[in-house]
Amino acid sequence: GLDHPWEILWGKDDHIWMTERGGKISKLDPKTGATVFSASIAEVVSRSEGGLLGMVQHPDFLHNGLFYVVYNYKTRGDYSEKLVQMKYENGNMRPVKTILENIPAAHFHNGSRLLITGADPKLFMTTGDATVQRNAQNTLSVSGKVLRFNLDGTIPADNPFPGSPVWSYGHRNQQGLVVVNGILYASEHGPAIEDEVNIIEKGRNYGWPNVNGYCDQPDESAFCTAANVKEPIWSSGGNTLAVCGLDHYNNNRIPAWKNCLLMVSLKDASLRALKLNADGKRVIGQQTYFKNRFGRLRDICVSPSGKVYLCTSNGSNGDVLVEIFK
Repeated sequence: GLDHPWEILWGKDDHIWMTERGGKISKLDPKTGATVFSASIAEVVSRSEGGLLGMVQHPDFLHNGLFYVVYNYKTRGDYSEKLVQMKYENGNMRPVKTILENIPAAHFHNGSRLLITGADPKLFMTTGDATVQRNAQNTLSVSGKVLRFNLDGTIPADNPFPGSPVWSYGHRNQQGLVVVNGILYASEHGPAIEDEVNIIEKGRNYGWPNVNGYCDQPDESAFCTAANVKEPIWSSGGNTLAVCGLDHYNNNRIPAWKNCLLMVSLKDASLRALKLNADGKRVIGQQTYFKNRFGRLRDICVSPSGKVYLCTSNGSNGDVLVEIFK
């Protein structure tokens, strides 16, 4: 009975929290699959890949009820995107603060994943190029970027571009984000070749639209050198998988997945386990699972006990939340 789930996350209350593209947020009991809370954001406008997208909870969610969402909406006739702080309290939710609005949006390439990380926690957000490729290289635009905010929505003083939320640039459409041992990883859709997994670093350029994947073509090499482009740690090569949700696995429940990035895909309808080396800076092996078993896979989350959850994005063919366990 699900309709294009986008985000699934293991909540700090040990429930699964989920967004659906049409605007619904739900809280699910992982023991029974029952929905214990559900509400919709009326302002959400879902078009093609747009709608209600990423969600993340405040580190102190259990006490303050704060969480963050990204969604698409209409303003002055334009299709746009916004980042909003919300509050869950007494079985209801309400908006608290709009952190960023009027982000360019389109029917495709809107991102967006959210993540909070760091000793002094910061909020990270991915944005797509909203089909205007040149904006990814323009650091004055928030399209095709990883953005970074303080939890109150202000701009951190140590961001690379003063007064700007831009943290990294040159991205096409990132739909996976996870941090492991202080390293921030993002999965990114390629155009027709070279989906990527990148290590996201402060102020770095990731090449789009001038570079696809590695800097391995003559014109790409010149641009990479001139623009200080950081290459991905993994590429799909000469085809695309339409990579999406990304998480890290380090539990004994499924030994084969220890120290792997787990990444799901839409077009390839599979889960990839990307084995990391000891310092986490290289992918040293990969395996493919569940090929075409559940259909298009949009997101993934891992419970503290090592169970893995997948959500599909099949639309009229039926969407489900799947528990993987051993």
